[in-house]
Amino acid sequence: MSTSCSHHNTYPEAASFRRTPETVMKLSRMGSFHQTRLSFMRVLLRRLRQGQWKFKRSAWEIDDEGFGHAVYTIYHLDQSYSLVAFSHELPDHMRSDRVIATAWDATFTLFDGIPESADIERLSANVPKQEAGRVSDNELSLSRANRSVRLWNHVIDSLAAGAQPGMEQLESVGYLVRTTAVYGSGKFGAADRVAISDRRELCSPFQAELLSVWLIRAFSIDLVEHIAKQKGGSDATVLDPAIRRRIGVGNSTGLGMAPFLVNHPTLINNWMMAREEAFARVRSRESASVSEIAEFRTELRNAANHVSQWQSDHPLQREKLSALKRDLESLRAYAREGNLNQNYPWDHCYRWCEQHLSVEAQEYCLSMMLEPFGHVVDELAECMDADEHFHFHINGEMTLGEVRSIIENQCQWATAIDFENPENRARFWYTSAEKLEPRLGERFKEPGSEYEQPLCIGYYISKLAQSLREQPGHIRISDFLLENPQFRHTIRRVQNLQSHPFAEIQDNLIAKEMLPIDLLRCKLSFFGATKFDPRSDRWVRICMYQNAPYPHELLT
Repeated sequence: MSTSCSHHNTYPEAASFRRTPETVMKLSRMGSFHQTRLSFMRVLLRRLRQGQWKFKRSAWEIDDEGFGHAVYTIYHLDQSYSLVAFSHELPDHMRSDRVIATAWDATFTLFDGIPESADIERLSANVPKQEAGRVSDNELSLSRANRSVRLWNHVIDSLAAGAQPGMEQLESVGYLVRTTAVYGSGKFGAADRVAISDRRELCSPFQAELLSVWLIRAFSIDLVEHIAKQKGGSDATVLDPAIRRRIGVGNSTGLGMAPFLVNHPTLINNWMMAREEAFARVRSRESASVSEIAEFRTELRNAANHVSQWQSDHPLQREKLSALKRDLESLRAYAREGNLNQNYPWDHCYRWCEQHLSVEAQEYCLSMMLEPFGHVVDELAECMDADEHFHFHINGEMTLGEVRSIIENQCQWATAIDFENPENRARFWYTSAEKLEPRLGERFKEPGSEYEQPLCIGYYISKLAQSLREQPGHIRISDFLLENPQFRHTIRRVQNLQSHPFAEIQDNLIAKEMLPIDLLRCKLSFFGATKFDPRSDRWVRICMYQNAPYPHELLT
């Protein structure tokens, strides 16, 4: 299993404990992932703490009704970043989480540095418009959020009266605002990824976007306390610190995120390999110390509490949650019975999970097992970026026989699918004309399949394999592609598997029974999201940064 990251080679004893792509890269498992120590939110906060960054609210121009702008800045040596937040008056009938919305309760940008008055004036004319406006390469992200109105009003009314909000209402939602988009990497004029890729605090994936969300969380708390103060006057109070920690940031994520995992195979390989290497390192440990066992048991208790607060109305997720609750009780019993005192306790524990627990619980167990071992696994966060351009070229000297060998050894999942069966070609991916967002159509019920996007890699690998059957094995790829240029995309991906074994999702992405929410869940788990709540098979609500420290707590 090759990789360019040197950290993968520092624990050779872990090699025999690594799970295979055939096990990991199935949608049913990827759709059961949970956040881990390597999730990008946690990586970001660790780096900010270790780098001794500082924080200040550098502007607060908010009126008595809660409208205006604020600036939140983190800084260190000669580098600083500022969230510029705009709070708007929004009629209830205009509040929508859909991508077609044109107005929001709040809009934001992450500014590279500390904005001056001219910057604020420029941003105030563009950021509230989102896609309809434009930002510059001084900005690293563009985002918007809506209030969770019921909880928002409850918290304001409680604080204005000098009381704390009810925990039942708070836990049922978990956030005061819900982001509906957080754009970065050059979108709408913002700085390209390359502009920040050499900065250690932002070099991991999605760090600018997740820094924005972390600061949005702080803004949501400050804003609700500000409005409560204006309403309650001297009777008003602020949120208790323990209750503050329970409030995160919500997010609604739809199909727009789903193709990312397909369109960035090298990057996804690196995410998966880092996660699997971390797990293998823990499983390869010959014994467990008293403190490691104690921390794992603490994680089990925390998990039971977390799952009891995790709510969903989606039938599939409710079923998974019900099984997860039972499975966590079984795992707690296993951990109490002295099983963690045997040789290779973590490997035995996971193998027991494979035999007795659901996939959802198996992946939750992985997350918990990593927690006591930051000193062993945290360095792997350095391996989760990718130079995708470097791996984009096609090796024209490779022979068709060599390509066939890769397909036979690593793509059996694709060639085993019967694409003549209509149920295995029931869907097609396309891009909407209105918002240029990914969509999923029903091939035999809806028009538009002529605009299909090439996201079902399994189908294209199957077609390539069929084409190669009658070809002499000694022919070079370069000669084959001169006559068959339609296979360039597929050849590139097949060759990439030689060095990136986790690059492909080993499932049919156009099948009738495929669940897009599995793609969303996988990517969001790498972000660090929790409390996945599917609203259909095509969009999901989540919570971010719940229980995380706030800027004024972490950056002193």
